[in-house]
Amino acid sequence: QVQLVESGGGLVQPGGSLRLSCAASGTIFSIATMGWYRQAPGKQREMVAVITNLGRRNYIASVKGRFTISSDNAKNTVYLQMNSLKPEDTAVYYCNADVTSSGGRRNYWGQGTQVTVSA
Repeated sequence: QVQLVESGGGLVQPGGSLRLSCAASGTIFSIATMGWYRQAPGKQREMVAVITNLGRRNYIASVKGRFTISSDNAKNTVYLQMNSLKPEDTAVYYCNADVTSSGGRRNYWGQGTQVTVSA
């Protein structure tokens, strides 16, 4: 069984920064991609940033230049450094990973961590 555990959310003022972390644990053979998604109240879940095991990154347009995704493959961990935060970044942020484990290949989600940007 694979688990994704997130940390780092919280309340921050506009213009502030937060760093999210997500660690995958279990009998993991490989991880193809890891990423962050978010869901604001009344809105659909959207991709924020993803990174492949080769380091290729992709971002939603609204966070380019402000957010940076990185990973530590040896630790099966992905990070999201969020700078210049705006109120519209307020959402529950979910970690996602495409994992091959002893149970085969499938997609996993973390439990979510709240990010609130407010004065």
